[in-house]
Amino acid sequence: MTTVHTEVSADIDAPPAAVYAVFADYRGAHPQIVPKPEFGDVIVEKGGQGAGTVYRTSTTVMGQTIEYHMEVSEPEPGRKLVETDKKLGIVTAFIIDPLEGGKKSRVTLATDWTPHGGVMGWIEKMTTPGFMRKLYARELQNVQEYLAKEKQSDGGGFK
Repeated sequence: MTTVHTEVSADIDAPPAAVYAVFADYRGAHPQIVPKPEFGDVIVEKGGQGAGTVYRTSTTVMGQTIEYHMEVSEPEPGRKLVETDKKLGIVTAFIIDPLEGGKKSRVTLATDWTPHGGVMGWIEKMTTPGFMRKLYARELQNVQEYLAKEKQSDGGGFK
């Protein structure tokens, strides 16, 4: 089976540690930045902060809902967070690199997945990457907005 890779990057006006903290916080910040209404609730089963977190969520697109059971790892703590659904064969990485001496961040969301076989798989390969890129672009915009609000409420700094 062919693996499909989809990724989107954006520059975020916040230091890497602040951005990473948003993605790693599965009980607080992360559920607030996933694109709605496509993504369902983030239901933490274990952990909730970075590596070792296990959670469930779903996406609904064109009336079809897919349930995910994700396990979180941190192959590069502070830089790279990875979510894996072993049953579905989906791996999503959140990669945060410093810009401007660490004042800003380049954030990349990248997913590798294996489509179904046959005609359904062909349709998935043609339609899913574009949809995922749009969702990821919205998620990155949500991160920017979330951190801008946090910065404002913190008197111009980050927590």
